[in-house]
Amino acid sequence: MFGLRNQIYFGRHESGPLESEFSGNLIEVCPTGVFDDKPFSRRYTRKWDLESAPSVCPNCGLGCTTYPSARYGELRRVLSRFNRDVNKMFLCDRGRFGFEFVNSGRRVRQARVTPTALPSRPEAETAGAARDGEAAPLAADHALDVAAGMLRGRRVVGIGSPRASLEANYALRTLVGPDRFFRGMSEADDRLVGAVLEVAADPRLRLGSAADIHRADAVLVLGEDLTDTAPMLDLTIRTWLHLRPNPVEERNHIRRWNDAGITRIKRREPSALWIATTHATKLDAVAEETCHAAPDDLVRLALAIAHEVDAGAPPVPDLGEDEAALARRWAAALGAGVSPLVVAGCSSGSVELVRAAAQLTLALRRACHLRAGVDCADLVLTVPEPDSLGLRMLGGGTLVQALAALARGEADALVVLDGDLDRRAQSLLVDDLLRREVPIVALSTLEDRVTARADVVLPAATFAEETGTWVNHEGRAQRYFAVLPPAADVRPAWRWLRELLVRLGRREALGWRTPDDVLAALELELPAFRGAGDAAPPAGWRSHGRKVARQPLRRSGRTAVDADRTVHEPAPTQDADSALSYSLEGLQPPAAPAALRTRTWWPGWNSSNGLHKFGEELPAVRPAPPSGVRLLDDAERGREFTPVGAPARFAARDGELLLVALHHIFGSEELSMHTPGVRELAPAPYIGVNADDAERLGTREGDPLRLWLPWMDMSAPLKLIPSLPSGTAGLPRGLPGVPYLPLPAWVRLTRVEER
Repeated sequence: MFGLRNQIYFGRHESGPLESEFSGNLIEVCPTGVFDDKPFSRRYTRKWDLESAPSVCPNCGLGCTTYPSARYGELRRVLSRFNRDVNKMFLCDRGRFGFEFVNSGRRVRQARVTPTALPSRPEAETAGAARDGEAAPLAADHALDVAAGMLRGRRVVGIGSPRASLEANYALRTLVGPDRFFRGMSEADDRLVGAVLEVAADPRLRLGSAADIHRADAVLVLGEDLTDTAPMLDLTIRTWLHLRPNPVEERNHIRRWNDAGITRIKRREPSALWIATTHATKLDAVAEETCHAAPDDLVRLALAIAHEVDAGAPPVPDLGEDEAALARRWAAALGAGVSPLVVAGCSSGSVELVRAAAQLTLALRRACHLRAGVDCADLVLTVPEPDSLGLRMLGGGTLVQALAALARGEADALVVLDGDLDRRAQSLLVDDLLRREVPIVALSTLEDRVTARADVVLPAATFAEETGTWVNHEGRAQRYFAVLPPAADVRPAWRWLRELLVRLGRREALGWRTPDDVLAALELELPAFRGAGDAAPPAGWRSHGRKVARQPLRRSGRTAVDADRTVHEPAPTQDADSALSYSLEGLQPPAAPAALRTRTWWPGWNSSNGLHKFGEELPAVRPAPPSGVRLLDDAERGREFTPVGAPARFAARDGELLLVALHHIFGSEELSMHTPGVRELAPAPYIGVNADDAERLGTREGDPLRLWLPWMDMSAPLKLIPSLPSGTAGLPRGLPGVPYLPLPAWVRLTRVEER
């Protein structure tokens, strides 16, 4: 910013991508609102012409709350929604810009049926279905009739989805039965999320949230690259390090607003953060000390720290001098406070590491109790997708078990709920499924190989087009609301499934009129979900007969929106699923209830920059919006998790390397890769090794490497990653062109000889 008098320039001193993964927050932090982002600028709409709704980010398992905004049937932008317990006032750039899949050309928007699945009835032919081609569009009701006819009398299995709503997964479970419901997560993710749920059920522990980090006096990150897997936890830790009390600040009376002074002090003072991961992360720069080791060695380190903190914890055999010294240093630092916190999760691929983190937390709690009389050590565990934990809580079998049941002939029909199976199972298993003559009904938002093969495809709504519930990494049920009404044949997945249940003569779905009805049935059948319906006001909520308006009072062009199609002004779409209206008629902020507030507005702050008025400094003036309902706190708890024993020290193998997963905030998550800007920032596929292993392979940076496994092989250029431990290699997870692999796994790498 520079200028003279009334000639002022706001902007950047140089072009190019911003380095921070949270740079998009500048749009909301700027008090004048002069900054904007390129995606929104390309289809710019004045803020008072946007319709918005309270929602939840679909791009990871943290459950950050958002305000998506739409215009002309398109999702245009996403802003942060204040949430004291999860993301407070900010968003990562993946969550802010990774919404373009809603507008993608790969969306499934029409119901369709393959010619072979069509009954030979005149009404089916007159519905526009061609019998000499591939799957043809069909009227939604006819497609449902065909799907019901295919499923009637068959042994149907259902594959749920960790990115579908709780309501949709439960509706599928009801359709196929609990014994034939399978969780659509990869085998590795399923085991890891199961371990998280097992730890959460232990009465000695409590899963923490981002808010608990601010109450900690020391933090250990164990096996998680938070910047790339749970970005808002990265920002929370950085904020905690910056704001935590410091004796020098208090002694010199330095105020919190003096950012420059506090920053200089923080740089000179020891950090209270320790990080142990398989490779270097961006968060390492603010850590007191880091350790990079193979997953088994990370487990050994966690158990060694636990033994140093609590002598009652079992010792780790064959501990080297360096390992023992590191464990003693970290144990002394973590055990010195009264509220240490451990962060771990699923991205390492090690179930043992999740359990070791829980054992370390228990040791810290016992040490804190003996020293200070309080059990204040907390544990934060991350999960990969928005409803990973909710799907796991529903029970059922694994994805591999579902594919095996179909291969053995134990089932003869399949219903797949929103999810690309190629990202969750080995390609051989998916290929085998798609070759079989098994009737498949796919409810999907995006096209993939399953929808291309399916006999009936039903277009499912995205998070921006439906009201639903997700359960985040800490077991918090959170409600998200539709921003725009579904177009064409698109419907919420649970409504498609309800119609199938009704057509199959299943009476249990007759009372499902709103998502609240589905949740009520779920709570009645599975007590672990009791309270999920209280995450937000029900669809029948009214204030003096009025709903909450999605559109501002200043919205313009209402009569011109449909002028290219009709001279008449259509009536607003009615929303039976929520207490929100698709119009400007209704309650406006700040009169609307906090959980239903559709945008941030404050007198004198007529833009999203009024967000600071909803902060903790004014709790009496404007209460913080409810953050959902924590389900696991009130669930029946009594089973202790299975402790893990110390594994053998990691040892390299001749001719093989241990392949570990590497994650990228831009590239590893499926949905955000439909955003052009995110796709531009994603790296190309590569295989990472350190310099010593590259020398043993006889390769240099950029040389093509071939990765060999018994069932597949792939090629990618070599990338030198000095922080990878010797004997290990890294493969980026989820990038286009990188097949699904259950990691960690031993692989053979060879140089691709030039021809």
